[in-house]
Amino acid sequence: METILASGPDHGVLLHPEAVAHLPPFITLPGQTDWFLIGVGIFLIAAVVGVGVFYLKLHALPEQMAHSGQKVQFEIVAVLALIALFTHNHAFWIAGLLLAMIPIPDFTTPLSSMAESLGLMARRKARPVPPPPEPDPVPASTIES
Repeated sequence: METILASGPDHGVLLHPEAVAHLPPFITLPGQTDWFLIGVGIFLIAAVVGVGVFYLKLHALPEQMAHSGQKVQFEIVAVLALIALFTHNHAFWIAGLLLAMIPIPDFTTPLSSMAESLGLMARRKARPVPPPPEPDPVPASTIES
């Protein structure tokens, strides 16, 4: 039987009498550091953190889009995103995304302007209102003691 020697820096070290001659380079001798395993572990941790950051950035997309809009719209989108995060129901996230993309018209500014204008018009054309009549004094004989 042919003896197989390790390749690389440990050239000349016997691996195992039954080992094949074409071992891959990531097979290490007993007691040596397995750099391939360490590299895969670092890659796995980086991949999990990267996917988590990507997921949270994607999840916050509707809130970032609605941030420049109205406060009420932003609050509704934020609540929908939070519900979607905790329930894992994608319908809430999609509803929040659609709500963030649709500009809600501002109804309060024109209505408050109309109310102020009507108030000014009402003060300008106000007629003097006569004072209400004074109540009749109650006679002393009708008051029971």
